[in-house]
Amino acid sequence: MPFLSFTSFFTLINPLGTMPIFMTMTTGLEHKNRVKLAKKAVLVAFITIVIFAFSGQLLFNFFGISVHSFRIVGGVIFFLMGMDMLQARLGKVKVKESEVKKYVNDISITPLAIPMISGPGAITNAIVLMEDASGIGMVVALFVAVFVVMLLTYLILISSTKIIKFLGETGNNVMMRLMGLIVMVIAVEFFFSGLKPIILDIIK
Repeated sequence: MPFLSFTSFFTLINPLGTMPIFMTMTTGLEHKNRVKLAKKAVLVAFITIVIFAFSGQLLFNFFGISVHSFRIVGGVIFFLMGMDMLQARLGKVKVKESEVKKYVNDISITPLAIPMISGPGAITNAIVLMEDASGIGMVVALFVAVFVVMLLTYLILISSTKIIKFLGETGNNVMMRLMGLIVMVIAVEFFFSGLKPIILDIIK
């Protein structure tokens, strides 16, 4: 459970894929302001994932949704995200240079925290893993995994300039494709783990 939580969140949040966009959106800012933006974005993203993890079951009950259906949809979302990552296509946010300075205080929340860091994939993952968690120990392990991924995301973002120079464009594309492959494997697992109980219910 802890390893699955860590690997799935790391690949879905994909801090290495967020890094080039973060650099583009914070071009011209001083290092201390970039650190402040990264810290706020990661904190908001962490809180967002925690809220959805705890309220996910309430949403299921309110809308009459089964967790199996959500797993299937989550699997489809993960698979599409994995396809984009496998082809090294980033969901770039279009922000004009004049608007970056104007909304510098807001970009840490939108679009950095939501939907870039805590996107639909990460939120879906949090709800499904929380549903699967049995006992306080597994719940704690889940949130420790999310916290560690967020800490790594923060460190990667503030070190973005050095990392991109070290990996180079080819290195970044290779890393993106490897993460995409992992996400697609996770997507297949989620899809069939949701489909199997539904089929068994139909047969019965």
